[in-house]
Amino acid sequence: MTRNINISYIHGTTAEEQQRLANLNTLTNSSFIDFLQIRKTDRILELGSGLGILAEKISHQLTTGKVTGIEISEAQLAGCPAETGKLEFIQGDVHRLPLENNSFHTVYCRYILEHVNDPLQVLREAKRVLKPGGTIYIQENSILLMEFYPDCPHFKKVWMAFADYQSGIGGDAMIGIRLYEILKRAGFVHPELSLAPEIHYHEKGTLVPWIDNLIGNIMGARNPLIQNNFITAREFSQALKELENFKKNDFASSYFYWNRAKAVKPVSIKASPKRSTLVQQL
Repeated sequence: MTRNINISYIHGTTAEEQQRLANLNTLTNSSFIDFLQIRKTDRILELGSGLGILAEKISHQLTTGKVTGIEISEAQLAGCPAETGKLEFIQGDVHRLPLENNSFHTVYCRYILEHVNDPLQVLREAKRVLKPGGTIYIQENSILLMEFYPDCPHFKKVWMAFADYQSGIGGDAMIGIRLYEILKRAGFVHPELSLAPEIHYHEKGTLVPWIDNLIGNIMGARNPLIQNNFITAREFSQALKELENFKKNDFASSYFYWNRAKAVKPVSIKASPKRSTLVQQL
């Protein structure tokens, strides 16, 4: 099957997408902040700051520290919070950070590596701007690692097409399971992997918002999925109907997890005088 795909950000920056991102922040920000180990005096860089909601929340925890958010989209930067002495936003490409070497104690990113053309280059840039001994924290998708009870086969078909389409435009919907490899290839040391579960059901109060988030994901890609023959309009409608019924099912539950990783920029170790003398003698 022939597919002509234009390279672009899969979600777009419509008002509906901005609202979806804001809602996703509400669902996931607190657990991610718990994952970070930030000191109140740290210089912190957020890669792909989006609407700046997370960066602003983190800035409130600082005293003399500061959060810098970098974002390529003018539309998203326009929706960011006002800057303060502890918060700033700049426009730029995460593949080529307009920042000096060894500038930050901490770099973090979420939901950004799945969209970039070269995740390894992004992490090399992150290492460049980190101070020696500084830490990077990452949370990313492996979107196919998701289960529903009762099963949602129509949605899963669209979701797989969504992942296929994302690969076709230069992204990687399964980037989360590659974090260990690319961190090591980028030159980071002491990597640690973990999971952040997304378990949703009615009594928890998060099932409907989570499913609405998934609906927003596929709605943003509906037209290109259909136009590029990844899915039919009928199959897409069946998936939406299935998810709407799932939200109303008193026995429904949803299971997903984010892939997390942290690692450290190496500290250069100079040869000791004793070793230098020995080398000279040899």
